Amino acid sequence: MSTAQPSGIAQILEKHGITQICNAHHNLTPPQLIELAIQRKEGVLAKDGPLIVHTGKYTGRSPNDKFIVDEPSSTKNVGWGKVNKQFAGNYDALRARICAYYQGRELFVQDMCAGASANHGINVRLISQNAWHTLFARNMLLRPSAEKLANFQPDFTILHAPNFKAVPAVDGTASEAFVVLNFDKREVLIGGTEYGGEIKKSVFSILNYLLPLKDVLSMHCSANVAKNGDTALFFGLSGTGKTTISADPERPLIGDDEHGWDEQGVFNFEGGCYAKVIKLSREAEPEIFTTTERFGTVLENVVYNADTRALDLDSDALTENTRACYPITHLENIVPDGRGGHPKTIIFLTADAFGVLPPIARLSTEQAMYHFLSGYTAKLAGTERGVKEPQATFSTCFGAPFMTLRPSAYANLLAKKMQQHKADVWLVNTGWTGGAFGVGKRMSIKHTRAMVRAALSGALAAIPTTPDPIFGVNVPNSCPDVPPEVLQPRNTWSDKAAYDAQAKKLASMFRDNFRQFAELVKPEVVAAGPKAD
Repeated sequence: MSTAQPSGIAQILEKHGITQICNAHHNLTPPQLIELAIQRKEGVLAKDGPLIVHTGKYTGRSPNDKFIVDEPSSTKNVGWGKVNKQFAGNYDALRARICAYYQGRELFVQDMCAGASANHGINVRLISQNAWHTLFARNMLLRPSAEKLANFQPDFTILHAPNFKAVPAVDGTASEAFVVLNFDKREVLIGGTEYGGEIKKSVFSILNYLLPLKDVLSMHCSANVAKNGDTALFFGLSGTGKTTISADPERPLIGDDEHGWDEQGVFNFEGGCYAKVIKLSREAEPEIFTTTERFGTVLENVVYNADTRALDLDSDALTENTRACYPITHLENIVPDGRGGHPKTIIFLTADAFGVLPPIARLSTEQAMYHFLSGYTAKLAGTERGVKEPQATFSTCFGAPFMTLRPSAYANLLAKKMQQHKADVWLVNTGWTGGAFGVGKRMSIKHTRAMVRAALSGALAAIPTTPDPIFGVNVPNSCPDVPPEVLQPRNTWSDKAAYDAQAKKLASMFRDNFRQFAELVKPEVVAAGPKAD
């Protein structure tokens, strides 16, 4: 079933220091990988064709287990801190233990690309012990042409051993799980966790390091384009609706999660989508729903009937963070080459657990910089291990766990490109209304879609706005297809005093968080935040 002769794949693995393997497969197709995944009991087929897999106790990212090797070529560039932690162990020793673990096992090698840009894309090679993880990576990244595969040379290699458990006292890790990036050796080591998202986010972290150093902005955002060519960006963490809102039948999708903004415009990093499917509805999200009925899709931790193999997308028995991983070609309404022009509209998505931010507001340039650096949202249940209910958080650039450089590198590039291409910026709250989490309810997706479409079409451009009395952002007085009372969050609360208290509390959190950036930005940006009491 391998597309390379045994000697050829052996030579490839030997170049990576991997020897004495049982069997190896190179660049298998989805049907081949699915057949092997089932034979190896890695997963089962659902009724309509997707591969269902379970990832064990790790059903989300494990940010405390991610490290970067501190070495001369990158140490001055990395934004060291709680997110980008220095690896305390011996990288070469851990790598050698993984290579020893590979001995006598069946391995899968897949060659792929990241970045739909001739000038700024990279070649990525995955070496994994599992067929389904290989399919996951093949779905998520870009598939090279046959011509490119014939002369493929990786820029980065991922050694993936999900069932290899680290020993912290020996390996210098924080737990049995680890994701270790080494920019000097251009490698990533992943082990101890079967969660597929660690593969895709490690590639994102690599590009977040490389591209800004070339004056290309790397972004945790989705992107789509209107029929007239106007490109839009949607920033937001997992669970804010980034994938759902950007999947608009009237606007072809460039990509749903990770993009670059270079001298020519926007380009997708990936060739697939990784959508949350908990309580997914055919009526509300038909395009994404159909991917859960397609052969080639990988469903992570989705509950199913053992006899009929019918899916139960409403069940959170395993996790709230159930996922579908599928090639973007499973969607009909896409931009095939993964590229778009310079964006005209930028939307910051936030899921406000306090229920006090307006559902939509226009931002000045200074306010845009303030909210981009703040990156306020809520961690939704299941997105990370140990998060059982929404928690207010600030994630710089709406993607702090993956930003390998200092925040100012991304913020300054965004400001430069916004001003150069005259992009409008909107803050959209997809979180709670009528009360905080536990009292209020989640914002209507119907209303959110209506507000976003109005912003994209220019329908809000001439509508007067009212500054929010605490947060200062400019709230439209009306919006097509949205009840006026929805636009002013205070009006949706029955207890106005409770709203005022919550709003002041959140404003104080914003100010406390932004102190870390005060010396990095102009005074006008600091002043663009919530007003003090």
